Amino acid sequence: MRGLAAQDGVGGAGVSVDLVPGAVTGIGSLPYANTDEAVQCVLRYSPLLPAAPQLPQRDPAESMLSQGVAGIPGVSVDADGRVVIADARAVPSPDHIEDVLDPTFEPAVWGGLLAFLEAVADRSRRRVKLQLTGPLTLGLAFVEAGMPASAAFRLAAGAVRGRGRALVQLLDEWAPGTPAVVFLDEPGLVALDQPGFPVATEEAIDLLSSALASLGDSVLTGVHCCGATDWRVATLAGPDVLSLPIDGGVAGDPSALTPFLERGGWVAWGVVPTHRPIGEKPEVLWRRLVDVWCELTRGGCDPVLLRRQALVTPECGLAHHDPAQAVAVFELAAEVGGRIEDQALACRLSVGA
Repeated sequence: MRGLAAQDGVGGAGVSVDLVPGAVTGIGSLPYANTDEAVQCVLRYSPLLPAAPQLPQRDPAESMLSQGVAGIPGVSVDADGRVVIADARAVPSPDHIEDVLDPTFEPAVWGGLLAFLEAVADRSRRRVKLQLTGPLTLGLAFVEAGMPASAAFRLAAGAVRGRGRALVQLLDEWAPGTPAVVFLDEPGLVALDQPGFPVATEEAIDLLSSALASLGDSVLTGVHCCGATDWRVATLAGPDVLSLPIDGGVAGDPSALTPFLERGGWVAWGVVPTHRPIGEKPEVLWRRLVDVWCELTRGGCDPVLLRRQALVTPECGLAHHDPAQAVAVFELAAEVGGRIEDQALACRLSVGA
């Protein structure tokens, strides 16, 4: 890509937005057992916004939920990847979790992240993407483990806030001056409108908002959900970036995106499928994205903002693919990203920006 400059805006935390239209980034996991190979992949195929990889094939402890419960006394993840209350007496009060959370980033749990931070330390302060398990998803896992909902989501929120602050500090220690965008991974959002969801809409917004705010003023923030949900909940929490699959239902509710885009929010479009064969040519993926944009435009979204504030990602993580397939996914994403950049540049020229 040619590196078209983004609009001169600021993020929700007052951070200058230096994202590049059409830039490719990753979502969560990659199918590598070797940290060096994983880091080389993200630096090569998403050079404008490389993402720290999660590598559950290297160690099951590097799964999303394992990272989410890391450092919480009395809580663990079993061999099936489910959160379990290993010692109920040791589980801290939700009001004190931030005081007792162990902020250590153990290599078994965070190997991909640590290798990534070491590799980007000399990137001349170019932005990187990091990711944390979100409070709604973590809270749901605690509920499924038998914890009362009232305590589960407070415990999850405190743990995410503590881990988020520790992550930003770790970045500053390993790669001083390197700007970041930090996503909260929230697959639990897909259950938001289902009967019996244990959190009211306003509380869900507050949980997300407080977790994003805890990351501080030095980073851009994002929320990722891999399926259909009420996208207004995510946007009202105040992220700088909303990460969603193109078939995630947002086209049916333009009112969720219109104010978000108008206040400078970016959308990371999950254009490449990760749960079905990836043999599609970039033309097919591009047409699918343009169709979504057209529908959003008919509903009131600004077509220029849709293009000028767009990133590209796989729909979700790639742990269940093989390395060759992961590379193919990134290459397809880059093809779509190049077309976004071309259209964003054309939009700028047409309005004299």
